[in-house]
Amino acid sequence: MSRRLGALLVSSVAVALVLAGCAGGAGSTASSSAPSEVPSTPSDPSGTDPSGTPSAAWVDDGRAVALVTWGSSSCVPEIDDVTAQGQKVSATVADLPADTACTADFAPRASLVVLPAGVDPARDVTIVAKGADVDAEVTVAGDAALTGRPGESTGFQPSAGWYDRSGIVLLTWGSSSCPPVVEGIEEKAGGATVTFRDEDRICTRDMAPRTTVLALGSPPAETAGYTLTLVGDGLDAAVPVVGR
Repeated sequence: MSRRLGALLVSSVAVALVLAGCAGGAGSTASSSAPSEVPSTPSDPSGTDPSGTPSAAWVDDGRAVALVTWGSSSCVPEIDDVTAQGQKVSATVADLPADTACTADFAPRASLVVLPAGVDPARDVTIVAKGADVDAEVTVAGDAALTGRPGESTGFQPSAGWYDRSGIVLLTWGSSSCPPVVEGIEEKAGGATVTFRDEDRICTRDMAPRTTVLALGSPPAETAGYTLTLVGDGLDAAVPVVGR
């Protein structure tokens, strides 16, 4: 099954109509931030993997996977097209415009891969992404607790998944021109409070998926029931972190 993924910078009404007919709501990462609270090339072997090895996390309750690759934090790979044969999903990465200037850092970036109908999130899913500077193959373990189904429209709710021992991808929905800006992460037993900066800014009136990579100071001893408490920027919510 194939789906051409359209541009997201349109009115919120148009986006709602498009998303109602597309699985998961959108097929590319509208925005992404560099990992919060951790340098772009961490040296702690127990923290996020600085080797550049691709990884993935479940988001949107199993309707989508966040593919994490390493490179410039300002040039997040955008997924242009997705097809599936059984549990193997092929994703085409769009080329960047020739005049694109990217920062010279090395950080994890999360690209949203919306899964086609027929893929079963309860079983392992292999993502093969190619194009631009991405050539990755990642398998994300199936999770029977996920209740969303690829092919369904999204509920536009925030979601989060583990992509490594102390790395989380957070998916939120809102204006593509105003991605969330993390002000701080306070870790505690059973979860973490993520505070976002409240900014007075002019934002486009669309409804797009925004991925934010979060890096904890160290791997939590227990991930079952781990919950992110989101505070600020209109994102207030309690979000369980799935996976691992």
